[in-house]
Amino acid sequence: MVERNPKDSMKSTWRQQARSEWTLAHWFYELTDVHPEHLDQEVPVHLKEDGVPYVPDWSMHRWVIVHSVIPLLLQQAYIRYTGHNFGPLVAFVFYSLAFKATAIHELHVLRRLGHIHGFLDGDKHARDGVPDVGAAKVVRSLLSTSTFRPMFSVFLAYRTKETPADVSIPWLLLEISLYGIILDFWFYWYHRIMHDFESMWKYHRTHHLTKHPNPLLTLYADLEQELFDIAGIPLMTYFSMKLMGMPMGFYEWWICHMYVMYAELAGHSGLRVHATPPCTLSWLLRYFNAELVIEDHDLHHRKGWKKSYNYGKQTRLWDRIFGTCCDRIESVNHNVDYVNQSPMPLI
Repeated sequence: MVERNPKDSMKSTWRQQARSEWTLAHWFYELTDVHPEHLDQEVPVHLKEDGVPYVPDWSMHRWVIVHSVIPLLLQQAYIRYTGHNFGPLVAFVFYSLAFKATAIHELHVLRRLGHIHGFLDGDKHARDGVPDVGAAKVVRSLLSTSTFRPMFSVFLAYRTKETPADVSIPWLLLEISLYGIILDFWFYWYHRIMHDFESMWKYHRTHHLTKHPNPLLTLYADLEQELFDIAGIPLMTYFSMKLMGMPMGFYEWWICHMYVMYAELAGHSGLRVHATPPCTLSWLLRYFNAELVIEDHDLHHRKGWKKSYNYGKQTRLWDRIFGTCCDRIESVNHNVDYVNQSPMPLI
């Protein structure tokens, strides 16, 4: 019998330990209150055939747009009353903090919804917690994502002569429509290659130690994968869109980042709701049965290991084209409750 590497353990018991034994990483979760579940509150458990609440697209667009626009309005107000724009360093600090605050708020909302709706496969298995051996790793991944994405966005796209008021709405709508689809093309092949080739799988297997992930485990992975997830794929998407002739200014790219972040956290939440990552082309994706829902990526973790399916994380378009979709279990159409909808709450 092969002995399991202790580093592969997904055991999560540190929240039951005395706080005197906690490290700085443990206190990070406590002080930001980003625990995926409240230990003193029940989580509803549903059978597979129970109705799945539908989250309307408009409510998720509303959530992303409102939280994206708040820092833009604050910056524009500063410009109006001072006559000066943020310098690059100030812009980086400001949008890095805004990124972190938005992510924390989404984690709070997703947790609240988990205690209302429960989780996929909840009749078989609870959600994985932050593992005892990986508490610091998870904190590093969260802080790295919310720091380095704004950093390279400022470096490549920020111009002090441009303000949030200069954003072209027609271009913004087009960029929002295409960003997730183009990003998912690069992500699909990068993700699939990591599964199909042993030389790459060794960098991805850590991410698949969780079979029932929570949002904090979105980037739980080895360093090589973290670097590509945090910077490689967004940068490839940015340069692809620039080559296609789109302006991709800093403020448009910021909003695109917010759409992606929303989908990444929700997609690893395992929430038992029927929700599609918000995209202005969702209606077209549905026509071709190529829209992604939360269960799709949940099944990728739950059923897949080195050989898997549902490689996309923003859409199911490339999985549909290249034949790597799998059947849903709970979010099948006849099981979705389209009447009693559950809009994404703003706060």
